[in-house]
Amino acid sequence: MTQKKPSLAIGMIGHAFMGAAHSQAWRTAPHFFDLPLDPAMRVVCGRDPARTAAAAERLGWAESATSWREVIGRDDVDLVDICTPGDTHAEIAIAALEAGKHVLCEKPLANTVAEAEEMASAADRAAVHGVRAMVGFTYRRVPAIVLARRLVADGRLGEIRHVRAHYLQDWLADPDAPLSWRLDKDQAGSGALGDIGAHVVDLTQFVLGEQIREVSGQLETFVKERPVASGAAGLTGGTTGSERGAVTVDDAAVFLARFAGGALGVFEATRFATGRKNAIRIEINGAKGSLSFDFEDMNVLHFHDASADDLEAGFRRIVVTEPGHPYIAAWWPPGHGLGYEHGFTHQVVDLIGALGAGEEPTPTFADGLRVQRVLAAVETSSDTRSWQEIPA
Repeated sequence: MTQKKPSLAIGMIGHAFMGAAHSQAWRTAPHFFDLPLDPAMRVVCGRDPARTAAAAERLGWAESATSWREVIGRDDVDLVDICTPGDTHAEIAIAALEAGKHVLCEKPLANTVAEAEEMASAADRAAVHGVRAMVGFTYRRVPAIVLARRLVADGRLGEIRHVRAHYLQDWLADPDAPLSWRLDKDQAGSGALGDIGAHVVDLTQFVLGEQIREVSGQLETFVKERPVASGAAGLTGGTTGSERGAVTVDDAAVFLARFAGGALGVFEATRFATGRKNAIRIEINGAKGSLSFDFEDMNVLHFHDASADDLEAGFRRIVVTEPGHPYIAAWWPPGHGLGYEHGFTHQVVDLIGALGAGEEPTPTFADGLRVQRVLAAVETSSDTRSWQEIPA
C-alpha cells in the first residue's frame, strides 16, 4: 500500500496568462515526478468574482476568492503563488511571508530596487522559521539551459570572454495594439527591459555562475501613445475606441555589460522584432569553446569544442532529450521534445523538492534583487548616458 504524502496547499493570486501557466504546472508535476509533498490547488484569487470562479473551474482550483488578504489568512493555505502585475508583488509577498506562508513570486521580483530589497529582507527573516521564498525565472528550468550551465561549470568553455543575449518578441510592433498594464510604468515597472530583459539577465548570470558588475544602456519608446482598451486586455486583447493613452515604459532596451570574471556582454530586449515570437538567444564564447541556444528551438543546444581537429571544427547540435539530460527522464522517449509549459512544471518540481528537504529553493529573492539592480542600473545609464556599477 502506497503511503500518503504530506499535502502542500496552494493559494494562487492572479489567473491570467501566468496564472494559467502556473496552474498547468501544479496540476501536472505530481503526475510525472515523484514529489515529497502532494500539491493541492486550494484557492485562486482575482478581482472579478465571476471571472475568478470561471478560472477556478477551468484551471482546476477547488475554490475562488476576491481578496488576497483572505487567501493569505487561511489556515488551509501553505504556499502563496503570486501571478499579478509587478506593483503588487512586494505587498503580497511580504504579507504572505510574515503570515508564515511559503511564496513563489513571478519575475521580475518587484518594480523597484527598494521594493526588492524589502522582499529579500522579509525572505531572510522568514527563512529563520523555515518559511521559503522563490522567484519564478522559469527559463532556468529548460533542460538545454541546465546543460549549458553544466558545460561552463565543468570548464568546457574555458575562460569566458563574450556573452551575447537577446530576447526578441513582436507582439507590440503594431502601433494600434491597445494599452495594457504591461505598458504602464506604475504597474509594470518597466517595459521590454523588465518584462523580458530580466530573463536574459538572470539566464546569463545563471549559466556563467557569476554576476554582472557594470552596464551601459539605452532605452527607447517607439510608440508614445496607444488606443485605450475598453475591456480587460491580456497581451494585446480587448476592444478599443478613439481614446489614446500614453505609453510610459520602454519598447526596447540595449546595453553593454561586464561580468565579474571579466567577460563582455551585449544584451537586447524588444517587443518590436517583427517575425520573432519568443526568441531567447544566448551565445557564450570562451577560450576553449562556445555554446549557443535559441528558445524557439528549445530542445537543442549548440556546442563548439575549440580543441577539435580542424577538419571537424564547428558547432555540434545536441538534442537535449536523452534520459540523462536534466529533467528528461520523467517525460518522453528521446527525440520527443518538451515545450514552454515544461519549464513551469520543472519549477514546481524543484520548489517542492527543496521544501520537502528543508532547503532554500532557487532562484531566491536575493537572486531576484540582483537582477532588479541590473535593470535599475540600465535605466539610470540610459538617463545619464554613463556607465553604472552594480552593487556586489
